[in-house]
Amino acid sequence: MAHRPPILLIDSPSLYFRAYFGIPESAARTDDGQPVNAVRGFLDMLAQLIRTRRPDRMVCALDYDWRPTWRVELLPSYKAHRVAPEGGEVVPDTLSPQVPMILEVLDAIGIIAVGATGYEADDVLGTLSVTQPGPVEVVSGDRDLFQLVDDARQVRLLYVGRGVAKLEDCDDAAVRGRYGVPADRYADFAALRGDPSDGLPGVPGVGEKTAARLIDRYDGLPGILAALDDPASGFAPGLRAKLAAARDYLAVAPKVVRVATDVPLPELVTALPSAPADPDRLLELAQRWNLAGSCRRLVDALAAGS
Repeated sequence: MAHRPPILLIDSPSLYFRAYFGIPESAARTDDGQPVNAVRGFLDMLAQLIRTRRPDRMVCALDYDWRPTWRVELLPSYKAHRVAPEGGEVVPDTLSPQVPMILEVLDAIGIIAVGATGYEADDVLGTLSVTQPGPVEVVSGDRDLFQLVDDARQVRLLYVGRGVAKLEDCDDAAVRGRYGVPADRYADFAALRGDPSDGLPGVPGVGEKTAARLIDRYDGLPGILAALDDPASGFAPGLRAKLAAARDYLAVAPKVVRVATDVPLPELVTALPSAPADPDRLLELAQRWNLAGSCRRLVDALAAGS
């Protein structure tokens, strides 16, 4: 049976933040001086991914709610350090105007972008990873998405923590090799270890190696918590005390870390076009925003893969 090309599920915020900080504003501006570094970098990343991964489908996931209330109610510290004084997320002033530009270009090309009220892009990606026919390749620099890896369903993470050119193609063995836990235990592992970038405190004194060892021994966080009440479970007294003190946190943190897989999404046309859906509009946008090179590279990548 012929191997089916993958669907690429793009963590759009992860990529456009990376593009914004990876390309100087001075190197990518419109004629009137408006920065377009995030737009240019994002489009170039898509072009490179299409050229190298040869997908036949693509969805760009969006953050409609970067800090959902249901997660904050479980863990008030969740992303609290990233809340702007006036509310909303701390985002560079020159990045915010570029996100609508990205969406306009994607629409003119015919690449679907989707978000959901009350959910993060991660949750959209999680839902698509279990509802779209495989193979599935999730593209992100967010470590939390290692939990989506599922060999049985042909779901892999293309981790771009070091950039798209140095992406790491991760299956379950790669997750185990990196962290010492299987992908389906990553949320438990992250809760134990903590993640300052998301406001997850973790358990004081429990680092990656200890977290992995505990998960391996007790088969995940529920087993760890159950063993705390068993005097014969073999915990060192100091470690037992640390975990017991964090019991309330550990009861909610995995739910915060765990990516939703049941987000209500509309029917999506995921097929990648072989040519722009609206070439005249794409040309006008490329000229207006000084994106001719990036748009051409993306269009060429689409044509080459058709």
